[in-house]
Amino acid sequence: MTPPAATDRNSAMMKQWADIKARHPAALLWFRVGDFYEMFHDDARTGARVLDIALTSRGDGVPLAGVPVRAAAEYLRQALAAGHRVAICEQVEDPKLAKGIVRREVVQTITPGALLEDGWIPGTRNNWIVALAGGSAEGRRLGAVSGLAAIDLSTGEFVLEVLDPGALNEALARLSPAELLLPADEERPSAVAPAWPTALVTSRAQWEFDPALAADDLARHFGLLSLDGLGLTPADAPAIGAAGALIRYLAEIQPGGLCHLARPRARHTDGHLWLDEMTRRNLELVEPLRAGARGTTLLEAIDCTLTPMGARLLRQWMLSPLRDSDAIAGRLDAVEVCARDGRGRGRLREALDGIRDLERLGGRAAAGRATPRELGALRDSFERLPDVLEALAALADRARSAALAESEAALDPLSDVTTELHAGLAERPPAALADGGAIRSGYDTELDELRELRDGGKRYIAALQQRERERTGIPSLKVGFNKVFGYYLEITHAHTSRVPPDYERRQTLAGAERYVTPELKSYEAKVLGAEERIAAREERIFGALRASVGQAIGRIQATAGALARLDVWSGLAETAVAHRYVRPSVGPGFGLSLRQCRHPVIERLVGRERFIPNDVRFAEAERVLLVTGPNMAGKSTILRQIGLVVVLAQLGSFVPAEAADIGVVDRLFTRVGASDDLARGQSTFMVEMSETSAILHDATPRSLVLLDEIGRGTSTYDGVAIAWAVTEHLHDQIGCKTMFATHYHELMQLPERLEHARNLNVVVRESGDSVVFLHRLEPGGTDRSYGIHVAQLAGLPATVVQRAREVLGTLEGNHRVVPGAPPGGGDPGQFALFGPMEASHPVPPHPVVEEIRGLDLDGMTPREALLRLAELQRRAGDVA
Repeated sequence: MTPPAATDRNSAMMKQWADIKARHPAALLWFRVGDFYEMFHDDARTGARVLDIALTSRGDGVPLAGVPVRAAAEYLRQALAAGHRVAICEQVEDPKLAKGIVRREVVQTITPGALLEDGWIPGTRNNWIVALAGGSAEGRRLGAVSGLAAIDLSTGEFVLEVLDPGALNEALARLSPAELLLPADEERPSAVAPAWPTALVTSRAQWEFDPALAADDLARHFGLLSLDGLGLTPADAPAIGAAGALIRYLAEIQPGGLCHLARPRARHTDGHLWLDEMTRRNLELVEPLRAGARGTTLLEAIDCTLTPMGARLLRQWMLSPLRDSDAIAGRLDAVEVCARDGRGRGRLREALDGIRDLERLGGRAAAGRATPRELGALRDSFERLPDVLEALAALADRARSAALAESEAALDPLSDVTTELHAGLAERPPAALADGGAIRSGYDTELDELRELRDGGKRYIAALQQRERERTGIPSLKVGFNKVFGYYLEITHAHTSRVPPDYERRQTLAGAERYVTPELKSYEAKVLGAEERIAAREERIFGALRASVGQAIGRIQATAGALARLDVWSGLAETAVAHRYVRPSVGPGFGLSLRQCRHPVIERLVGRERFIPNDVRFAEAERVLLVTGPNMAGKSTILRQIGLVVVLAQLGSFVPAEAADIGVVDRLFTRVGASDDLARGQSTFMVEMSETSAILHDATPRSLVLLDEIGRGTSTYDGVAIAWAVTEHLHDQIGCKTMFATHYHELMQLPERLEHARNLNVVVRESGDSVVFLHRLEPGGTDRSYGIHVAQLAGLPATVVQRAREVLGTLEGNHRVVPGAPPGGGDPGQFALFGPMEASHPVPPHPVVEEIRGLDLDGMTPREALLRLAELQRRAGDVA
């Protein structure tokens, strides 16, 4: 039978659990009980299913599941991966000192978008939590979104955006948020849907997104009188509203964890190249088209960064290139300085190599979560900063780059923080504070004394044992220790008569007696308390060291930003030199001219000596380029490499070409390949048309549109008609730079209709029944696709290839493969368009046709011919 006291205690604990659970209804509550995090009721059922752990029950039938505290990290990963948030409820007082039930509190709520734990998220990419807000009541009613705030809690980055109409999809694809915060009871915008499968969606009350209330909260959080000091204007009100809701939410789930947030920066759409999700995917900027493929993305091809901060910054720049030619030139100047000075670049990269993730480590220190080993990583990284400054100062011609000078000025060596960490932290700090030994000897006198007391025990015991032997004359006397009786002096029964009067008997054994003395009891009290006091003292000293790092978080973040830029610029220079990239000329003009340009990824995969470069030129007079040519000739490669070169140039990188002159592009659209979206009920053709529609609605005269095979998913005539109309619209209505690769040879007539359109083709050479792909772009069109040759190269059986050639010949001659008239006999009043049918199915000759055949044109005067033609036209109309 359960004792009444235990029953009362259990009932009180479950009441405590219920009270805390009521405040965190949307989270799995991990309730600390001893060495386990326990879950009860529905949380237990969910936890057992998601974490694949046993579901049991308490004595009163309440469902129960638990995970060991020591293994909690791995179970927490599983819960987050399954789309759950977890509230960690800890015991916040010593159970030994508690009167009644141990006091417990939720110390943090962990969600996919609010992670500070080291190693849980890739160091090369940000982990954004995004809040979205509407700009007006009408906008909210329609589900429109015009304000966005994004925070990466692991680095402290804070971004505000006011979105142009239709820009939500672009923003979500660029940020790829782990968690979305939306106003409750609002119709969710359809553009959010693509992010739902991967993002945890959280609803908050509408009032939390109020811009005026949010402005007060932001000013209070950053210690400002107003938001003027942040460069925010009334036009940013929707984004400010989103930011206020996001700050309030994070403050609730991460108490004390927001002190490392950097001041928000406003991102304006008109300052950046628009890259929608379709274009990012087609160009394989940061993610491969085939999941798991290696070495196929632009980021992998050019990334030579050495630090996590640099890797994240390069990814950000690639997903959001610039549109301002002066800002682009500033980045290119920095890359050029690094590229020209190989020795200086080498010294700079050597100094950068080995610097750890200052943003995330500093953020964890500011939030009070950094471990001794992480503080050690910060200290070791700070110690490399003087080397970075020296290498930067020695860089030849650095005065030619204002961007390098700004980064040099922003790079704080943090010498005071470094000195304090070096003095206080052990040379090789432990992974966890509980392991002990985090503080260097000589840093704290009291700690040194406690360690001496603990570590001097063996010497003391040996000296005491020798001294007592001499005093008592008992040569077999020895000092021992056990966990039950502590320290003791053991004397055999043969020497009992020599025991001094100050010895106090503690235990009797079969062959000996055990004693203690006042001196031994005093020493025991000191030694047994030393470990606890050492742990407490180390905790206080380490906390002070960590706090001093946290107080410098703003300086650390500024230095980390400067290091990231230096890392990116020197890395881009390394790529440029190694692969013979050139500095592009980027200006405000319309044109785009590339000489001997190459695909930055494919040339790595096949070898530069095997890759065929090409020239490409767009101008006002030649802004629509129609590219025909066979399959396998490289049309899609050419389209993609143009897009990739533009992205590289506008993010501030050198480009793979002999020369590049690029007029700044405001929006880049690339539609290549075919795919369906069956989950949303869209066929391949529907997806193609949806993507084309987005291009036609969003493109501007300053855009670059790269299209590959529009209209393939329907009948030939429908496809040709759609492709023709799309090209006309791009030429006549939008007027943007367009390259259209197609197998519809009918489109080669377009330059006769469109003043600024030109035909190009990718050249092949025929040799008997085989073809040689030259992968070279030349003026003019071609009316052959060589599809059967490609099928032969792909390994189709010879009989299939031969039959295909026969069918192709028949189609080209008669436009029918099956002999005879169409099913149903066709229309007897319709004469054959492509020649007579077989004799077995004769078609009566049309009388007008027979009369035309019988005309003697050489014997007729022009007047007679005109009169006869008019008569034939009248008769043909009567027959019709």
